Amino acid sequence: MGDPMKELKDMSLEELWKLFPIILREHNPSYETWYEEERDGLVSLLKPHGICRISHIGSTAVPGLVAKPIVDILLELQSGFDTAKVVALLQSGGWILMSSGPEDALDLNKGYTPNGFAEKVFHLHVKHSGDWGELYFRDYLCKYPDVARKYEKLKLGLKERFMHDRDAYTAAKSEFVQTYTEAARKEFGERYLPHV
Repeated sequence: MGDPMKELKDMSLEELWKLFPIILREHNPSYETWYEEERDGLVSLLKPHGICRISHIGSTAVPGLVAKPIVDILLELQSGFDTAKVVALLQSGGWILMSSGPEDALDLNKGYTPNGFAEKVFHLHVKHSGDWGELYFRDYLCKYPDVARKYEKLKLGLKERFMHDRDAYTAAKSEFVQTYTEAARKEFGERYLPHV
């Protein structure tokens, strides 16, 4: 039997999008438990590497909101963390590195298999400690259910158009996300500024 990760890496973008389409489901109360289990695992793996904050973000963190059944986690580490060491530790815990960006930002996942999604699927966003918009957007949707319903309606419409094009789906949501993230920053102030 071959390496399942190599099988995925050898697929074209179109093949990956067909294997992992945009799926939206009713909120699952188990998402919070899934998050807590992964959070505990991350703390065990990375304790000596300066964890500043771990947060459940994205639509699965908003009670009652229709969402892709993928739990998004934001892991904030102290600036200047050893990227190679952190990646190696996360890979030893079953995480798959999908991309690395500027300022040591990393995107990893769990639950993607050559046969499609596993029962539990996670995206892990690793960044240095900061004032991240994902936290504000989540809090705004939790506080304002009417805005959460508008977001849900938008996502359901976009799913029909972009079921097999994740990049286009994400891009089409960006104006909505940006608008309400800015509104949240105005209302909530600097609640997520790193403590010094």
